[in-house]
Amino acid sequence: MASTGTELSGKVAVVTGASMGIGEAIAKIFADQGARVVLLSRDAGRAEAARARIGHADNTLAIACDVGHREEIDRVLSLALHHFGRVDIWVNNAGHGIMDSIAQVDMASVRATFESNFFGTLMSMQAVIPVMKQQGEGAIINISSVAGHIPLPFHAIYSATKFAMNAIGKAARIELKSANIQVLTVCPGYVRTNFSANVIRGHEKNSVRPASARGISAERVARAILRGYLKRKREVIVPWFMHPVITLYQLFPGLMEWGMARMVKPKD
Repeated sequence: MASTGTELSGKVAVVTGASMGIGEAIAKIFADQGARVVLLSRDAGRAEAARARIGHADNTLAIACDVGHREEIDRVLSLALHHFGRVDIWVNNAGHGIMDSIAQVDMASVRATFESNFFGTLMSMQAVIPVMKQQGEGAIINISSVAGHIPLPFHAIYSATKFAMNAIGKAARIELKSANIQVLTVCPGYVRTNFSANVIRGHEKNSVRPASARGISAERVARAILRGYLKRKREVIVPWFMHPVITLYQLFPGLMEWGMARMVKPKD
């Protein structure tokens, strides 16, 4: 999608976890639509490399940020405001997976996962909400997961962080409505990214492989996010066929649990 005087022209978007995958795809589609984009990543070099890949050098900025630390969030928010003058959209995408059983999972790894996935999101929201209130408008986009609707065996901690993200996003949407701040929760299914390469792996050898091993592209997720933002949606679930899967779990959890138990595959 090329910039053609769209609703994003001149908007300033900050994207956490923007050095790869969904985060980079979001940064690119927003920049293509005319937004000025700040790409955040724990690794400054990787953020800069993503910035080079998406182009739009004059309208983008790459900054190192670990969202697990509030002082780093405040620092990059100040830099974004200094550089672009405002922040219209904040995308909480940073995070990682963790794979282990409840019985064996290491508590330090659990806390680290909540720090990045959940507390990083919450602290970012607390940092940017006063700015958006002062501006009189804004949008927060939280990248959650279908795992925030359906808890997955051996990925329960990751699922727990996403259930928590869904809760705060949907509650904040109500709390911030009068301040003209939009909150969108995005729940992708299995996506083809390097996400699995960065998963914290414990002692458990079993796993539940996704029904579609191929998954969808990060670009498809980014397009769905853009549509959801423009339509001021409460939630985006992508791909579309995950809607009936979530409904099936809500109506017939026993059936879904039986199916997931059959999907458990020993991992080499």
